[in-house]
Amino acid sequence: MRVALVHDWLTGMRGGEAVLAEIATFFPQAPIYTLFVRPGAIEGELTSHPIITSYLQRLTLGGRFYRGLLRLMPAAVAEFKLDEYDLIVSSSHCVAKGVIPPPEAVHLCYCHTPMRYAWDQREEYLRRVPFFARSLVRTQLERLRTWDVISSARVDHLVANSQLVARRIERYWRRQADVVPPPVDVEFFTPGGSRGGHLLMVAALVPYKRVDVGMAVAARLGLPLRIIGEGPLRRELTWRAARGVTFLDRVSRERLRDEYRSAGLLLVPNVEDFGMAAVEALACGTPVVGLQHSGTADVVVHGRHGELTPDGSVEALAAACRRVLASSWDAATLRARAESFSRERFRRRFRYLLERVVPARRTI
Repeated sequence: MRVALVHDWLTGMRGGEAVLAEIATFFPQAPIYTLFVRPGAIEGELTSHPIITSYLQRLTLGGRFYRGLLRLMPAAVAEFKLDEYDLIVSSSHCVAKGVIPPPEAVHLCYCHTPMRYAWDQREEYLRRVPFFARSLVRTQLERLRTWDVISSARVDHLVANSQLVARRIERYWRRQADVVPPPVDVEFFTPGGSRGGHLLMVAALVPYKRVDVGMAVAARLGLPLRIIGEGPLRRELTWRAARGVTFLDRVSRERLRDEYRSAGLLLVPNVEDFGMAAVEALACGTPVVGLQHSGTADVVVHGRHGELTPDGSVEALAAACRRVLASSWDAATLRARAESFSRERFRRRFRYLLERVVPARRTI
């Protein structure tokens, strides 16, 4: 069976790329179609696959500058020529699910979330647009929403990474989705050492991650906060940071594991689509504080693996952090929860899904 993989873009190895890498192990010869790729940004399984980019590769200067090209992406992804394939597997958080499959092909989409810019994060996105341009950008986003709904009909089978994302798919696209949690390398992330009393955040430095709220929580508690992640808000957040906030930027996997092990808790003050960092923290024996209405709730059972607050206010999160830091947590219980999201569990779930959705006459 001829298989093509589709991913929005390849500019680093984050959660979406980890999912793509696991899916790619099922189809070791399959090419990966993506809008653009940054040289040296991918590793592991993905490096063994042919990478086919769109014309946007030239406009992004090697995948480095692309945030202003959102309106061009739907047309660019639709230009991929997929006529020779029997199965299309897209990994989508933006426009990848909008590829046009041939009539006889099966299109399976693993959806990390319907695009944030057009739906649940639209107002946050618009607030960062200069006032004089907001009307134009708002109109463009309305057109993008229309395209997003229409293009969802190009998918035969939708898979969501969490119950939250499945609800978004139903609300925005009026489609049903299976839920298959993403894979986490719990064999690497393991307990060790002793917990400290500081807070840890592992997040991209972008608005929807609410790193500023995390800093306010730490200030309210009078505790140190260590932040792992990079992003366009780095300078602004550094300027606003109080004493005791440490930005670690990008770190090695070994350093990340050490940070999980030594933290008093992982703070997740934003609505996560799923939240792989929460699983990594639990695998290292560290409890989590997050939000009830977030994808974090797919990972953390309130009272057993940390706490989930009904709202994202600084007061509620700070109170939850106090209770978690004052309690004792069994590392084995936390790790057992994390193991239910292992790479092996993902492979079993995904293979079962493929057996259901791919016609029996075709073999995988």
